[in-house]
Amino acid sequence: MAWDPVTPGLRAQLRGLRIASRRASALRGGGQHRSRDKGAGLEFSQYRGYEPGDEPRRIDWKLYARSDRFFVREAERDSPLAVWLLLDASASMTQADEPRPDWSRLDAGKALAACIAEVALRQGDRVGLLALRDDAVAFVPAASGSRQRERLLFELQRLDASGGVPAESRLRPVWERIGADDLVVVLGDFLDQATVELATRLAGARRELLTIQLLTVAERDFPFDDGRRFRDPETGAELPGDGRALRNGFLSRFAEAQRALDARLDQAGIRHVRFVLDEPLTAPLRALFADTPGAGGA
Repeated sequence: MAWDPVTPGLRAQLRGLRIASRRASALRGGGQHRSRDKGAGLEFSQYRGYEPGDEPRRIDWKLYARSDRFFVREAERDSPLAVWLLLDASASMTQADEPRPDWSRLDAGKALAACIAEVALRQGDRVGLLALRDDAVAFVPAASGSRQRERLLFELQRLDASGGVPAESRLRPVWERIGADDLVVVLGDFLDQATVELATRLAGARRELLTIQLLTVAERDFPFDDGRRFRDPETGAELPGDGRALRNGFLSRFAEAQRALDARLDQAGIRHVRFVLDEPLTAPLRALFADTPGAGGA
């Protein structure tokens, strides 16, 4: 059976989301872009069968009276948007929490990427994927349609994490593929300054940036009470210590690092949210893609 993290229930929740550029662009007619969405003044596109989560007011009741089936009217905006999913696949993304070792940062990043692609492709936008791992960049060219969804799911399924973030000299495909005025969603732990540097450079080069920082529950709560070795998955360096004794110092330093990251992203004009592995997938997506998304960090 093909891998697909977007379950029917999750797909229904995603129907309330819309990806839109906040930048007015002559290329996109003042910032509007093609998206199948409700609203006055849009050109009618097609009917489709009703699905759980659709708003009842979008049902065509006259068609229901003739066919005894529920159909929803879809409308279409002009000018597609290119949405790029930039996924950190370095070794630190393999980190998971002890109570749930099968749900790593990379697993969450893949699932969130699939959800974002679902929303964008449903709007008629183009979606591409760039994965940064092991001193290389893997990519799926931006395209639209159902076949593109299959390509993205295939590449996400087989993606694993290793090594560090590619050196700047190996990031040429990122700059070649992502055009000015494209929308870029960066998913990663942002614990490596190279990822932060890339995001801010892209923002400075007229790419519109959104970021989702992926954190473990342990990083948020540091729930350790025993002696253990803390290991860096990218360098292999180990630090022995007592969890209880280290907790306050770790949480203080981690909070300070998060504030510094927030300030840097804010200064670059990057919308950013955080996702912790025990939260629902829709939490960061609603923060970024609801009709009135928040502008700052979570």
